[in-house]
Amino acid sequence: MSPILKNIVAVVVGIVVGSIVNMAIISISGSIIPPPDGADVTTMEGLKNSMHLFEPKNFVFPFLAHALGTLVGAFLAAKIAANHKMKFAYGIGFFFLLGGIANVFLLPSPTWFTLLDLIGAYLPMAFLGGKLATKQ
Repeated sequence: MSPILKNIVAVVVGIVVGSIVNMAIISISGSIIPPPDGADVTTMEGLKNSMHLFEPKNFVFPFLAHALGTLVGAFLAAKIAANHKMKFAYGIGFFFLLGGIANVFLLPSPTWFTLLDLIGAYLPMAFLGGKLATKQ
C-alpha cells in the first residue's frame, strides 16, 4: 500500500474508531451514573435545559468518552500511519479538540468542566496515544 493511501486510512480509522469509542461510552454512561431526576437527556434542547441539575459525578463519563475516544483514535492513527506517526496522532487529537470546542458552544457546561475537558481530554491523550503506538 502506498504511504499516502496508508496515511489516509490512518486518519479515517482514527476518526471513525475514536468516535465509536466516544459514543459507546456516552451511551452506557446513563446506566452507570444516572442523570439527575427531571433531566431530559434525550435531546440537545432537553440537555441544555437540564444542565443546571448536573453534579460533578455526571461529568465523569463525558470526560472519559472524550479522553478515551481521542486516545484510541490517536493510537490507531499513529499505529497505521506510514510516517510522521506523532503528527497523525496529534491530527486526530486536534480533530476531536475542534469537536470539543464546538460542543462548548452547542451545550454550555460548567466552566471547570469546559476547562478540564478542553485542556485534558484531547491533546494530552493524543500525545499519549501516539507515544504508546510508537514505543519500541
